[in-house]
Amino acid sequence: MSTSQQPDPRDRPARLTVGVVGAGRVGPALAASLQLAGHRPVAASGVSDASRRRAGHLLPGVPLVPPAEVLQRADLVLLTVPDDALPALVAGLAETGAVRPGHLLVHTSGRYGTRVLDPARRAGALPLALHPAMTFTGTPVDVQRLAGCSFGVTAPEELRMAAEALVIEMGGEPEWIAEEMRPLYHAALALGANHLVTLVAQSMELLRAAGVAAPDRMLGPLLGAALDNALRSGDAALTGPVARGDAGTVAAHVGELRRHAPQTVAGYLAMARATADRALAHGLLKPELAEDLLGVLAEGTVGPGSAGAGEDEGDAR
Repeated sequence: MSTSQQPDPRDRPARLTVGVVGAGRVGPALAASLQLAGHRPVAASGVSDASRRRAGHLLPGVPLVPPAEVLQRADLVLLTVPDDALPALVAGLAETGAVRPGHLLVHTSGRYGTRVLDPARRAGALPLALHPAMTFTGTPVDVQRLAGCSFGVTAPEELRMAAEALVIEMGGEPEWIAEEMRPLYHAALALGANHLVTLVAQSMELLRAAGVAAPDRMLGPLLGAALDNALRSGDAALTGPVARGDAGTVAAHVGELRRHAPQTVAGYLAMARATADRALAHGLLKPELAEDLLGVLAEGTVGPGSAGAGEDEGDAR
C-alpha cells in the first residue's frame, strides 16, 4: 500500500486522543506524527530527565503523568518501552484495572507481535504491534523520517484496516509480519542496522589512527555507494580482497589490526569468513583462491612474508 493513496475515510480511525507510555526516542515522535494527522496527544509518561525534556520538545503542552493516568486520558496508547520491559508493563496495567474495553493499545517493539498484549486484550483492549523500521534521534527530524518508513505490522484480522490506516497517517508503509516471524524479522533489522553502526564507528576509529583527518568525509561516499549497490544487487555487489581471494592482503589487514586495534580482529575475521562463504556460494570467489584465504581466516595470523603482498588494486573496499 503506497503512502500516495490515502485510505478510504470509512476505514480511517476516528480522531483519537493519544497517550504515550515511555517517552523515549520513539513514542513522542509517533505521537507528534499522529498529531499532524489530526489526532490529539493528551498525556505522556516519562521517568528520566531526558525523556521529560524530549516529550516537552516534541509534544509541547502535553502533561506528564503516571502510566495508569495516561490510559485514563487516552483512547489510543503507545507503549514505547524497551522490549524486555514490555511484558511486565502490560501485565501490570491489566492487573491494576488501567485497561478499559475499547482501548487501542499499540506497542512498537520489533521482537513481539500482539501476543504480548494478551493480558490487556482479556481486559477488552484492541491490540496492535506497529514497529517502525527506523532509527530515532529523539528530535523533530524523526517525524520527517517517518515519511516512507516501513512498519512491521501484526494485528488481529478485524483490526487490519485500522492498523494500516494508523501507519499511513504517520507517513509509513505497512508491512505485515506473522506473529511467529517477529523475532526473525527483528533479528534481520538488528543485523543490518545495529551492526552497521558498529562497523562504521570502528572504521572511522581506524582511519583516524591511520592519520585521516576527516574519516566521515572519506567514508560517506564509499559507504553510500556500497549500501546502494548492496540493496540493488545483493551478493553481486561484493568486492574487495576477500571476494577476490587476496589472501596476502587479508593477512596483512589482520596483522595491522592486531598491532593497532586488537579489539577489532574478532569482528573483522567473522565478517570476512561470512563474506568468503557468500562469495564462494555465488561464484565470485574462485575455489582455487579460496583455500589460502580460508586458511588465513582460520588462523587469524600473518603468514611469513605476507605483509604487503597481494596489494588491493583498483578498489578502495
